[in-house]
Amino acid sequence: MSDQEAGLRARLVEVGVDLLTREGIQALSLREIARQAGVSHGAPRRYFPTHLDLLSAIARQGFADLGDRVAEVIGDGRASPRAQLMALGRCYLDFALSHRGMFELMFRHDLLESNQLGLRETSLPLFRVLVDLVARAQPPADAAPPVVAGALWGNLHGIAQLWGWGSLPLATGTDDVEPLLRAALNAHLGPEGR
Repeated sequence: MSDQEAGLRARLVEVGVDLLTREGIQALSLREIARQAGVSHGAPRRYFPTHLDLLSAIARQGFADLGDRVAEVIGDGRASPRAQLMALGRCYLDFALSHRGMFELMFRHDLLESNQLGLRETSLPLFRVLVDLVARAQPPADAAPPVVAGALWGNLHGIAQLWGWGSLPLATGTDDVEPLLRAALNAHLGPEGR
């Protein structure tokens, strides 16, 4: 692929990310992305044979962005695993609430078929970070770290969705997601200092 072709491919993904941010997942058609990129409506098919390929490339960008943010907040690993999990949880919730369209697309495996289009290479490392931190934070006799990490991830995802929809602030009477994050960690790992 020439530099010009690589540049256009990257531009299509960039336009898709921008469109997703502004208008949500429903706006991500090949035709609209091509229009906003200033190319013919058939041009994206040269780089993305299917709509699914383009959506997956956009989602990979989201996973890469979230992975970079998580690596930054976890830092050099000097903090306790529990503190790193809090930082990861805050980062995850912040990303979910500030990038709602991208967050939705990233986890729509019904749209993305992650095993065929390279999403696992960007999504699974992030989950492995969570598994590793859970393994270091939980007592050895507890459930397998991937199971606890999966439950915690599901809980964080649910908090993000329900918070974004306004349900949790209404139900809990709070405008701060931090107590919910702390409660999720306590529920899955036991109280801090256990």
